[in-house]
Amino acid sequence: MKLEVALAVLVCVFAIAIDGCNCKVVQFIFGDSLSDVGNNDKLTKSLARASLPWYGIDFGNGMPNGRFTNGRTVADIIGDKMGLPRPPAFLDPSLSEDVILENGVNYASGGGGILNETGGLFVQRFSLYKQIELFQGTQELIRDQIGTPAAEKFFQESRYVVALGSNDFINNYLMPVYSDSWSYNDQTFISYLMETLQGQLKMLHSLGARKLMVFGLGPMGCIPLQRVLSTSGDCQDRTNKLALSFNQAGSKLLEALSSNLPNASYRFGDAYDVVNSVITNPSQYGFSNADSPCCSFGKIRPALTCIPASTLCKDRSKYVFWDEYHPSDSANELIANELIKKLGFRGVNDPNASTPAPAIAPSPE
Repeated sequence: MKLEVALAVLVCVFAIAIDGCNCKVVQFIFGDSLSDVGNNDKLTKSLARASLPWYGIDFGNGMPNGRFTNGRTVADIIGDKMGLPRPPAFLDPSLSEDVILENGVNYASGGGGILNETGGLFVQRFSLYKQIELFQGTQELIRDQIGTPAAEKFFQESRYVVALGSNDFINNYLMPVYSDSWSYNDQTFISYLMETLQGQLKMLHSLGARKLMVFGLGPMGCIPLQRVLSTSGDCQDRTNKLALSFNQAGSKLLEALSSNLPNASYRFGDAYDVVNSVITNPSQYGFSNADSPCCSFGKIRPALTCIPASTLCKDRSKYVFWDEYHPSDSANELIANELIKKLGFRGVNDPNASTPAPAIAPSPE
């Protein structure tokens, strides 16, 4: 047994010596606040930051870490269960070539969208085009570190997540302050998004992305912010229909790209149905609240973000939503499990490796 382990280590070291790169498969994540792990916290002028308590209360030491939730993101959980390392934020001061080779990079940015104009009111954020530009810079660093052939192999074997789209509606098309709201109708705006996304995914393919998943949108008309802005407090039907249209078009796009791009395995992860079911029948999934945020500022709604003066619900594991926009750790785990089941994900580096869920810390008095 010891001999087998020693041989395995020698094979790995030998491969590194030849290829100049680490044997480990890593992931590169492109997204918005649902996947951000700290980029916006380093954008000092950004109005979309998760830098205050109680964000991160159920993650690590319980301090804010840049995630727009109380615990893990969906991408965190899927990566953990696949045995992939958690990639640090691109703007993490500790990021280096060695860290990239060992862990990958997360470029996700709160407020970012598929479109460059999306989220402009947040002042600073990375759009998907900007995130891809940063990825190109990352590739140059790795090529300089291990050489072009090894770098190509490294990037082609990596995993890719693209998780944007909700801001393109909520913080663009559905807000009259943006020109897109009067330049398009529902159908033409979806077409505009798909046309743009197609170009971006083709660009990623040209940069080596071969195994890629795009997250679909949930029933975004049911997030607490959309409910509180409606007169009845119910989900906003038009917003949900836009999400469904986006998912339908996105699924077709990914199917076409996977068929037409060489060696591409592009998948579309749609969890709309299960999230809608949770919101409609929360008790069946172990939740007690699916229409209001766990972290809120008393009766003042919408408070938009969770702040130190906010009060927390008694049991965070029973709330679907953490704040006005974002799901809780418990909801993210349910979403991640649904995507894993639908897409049949398996372990990558170690089939048995997974990071346990963080223990839920007690609510502050």
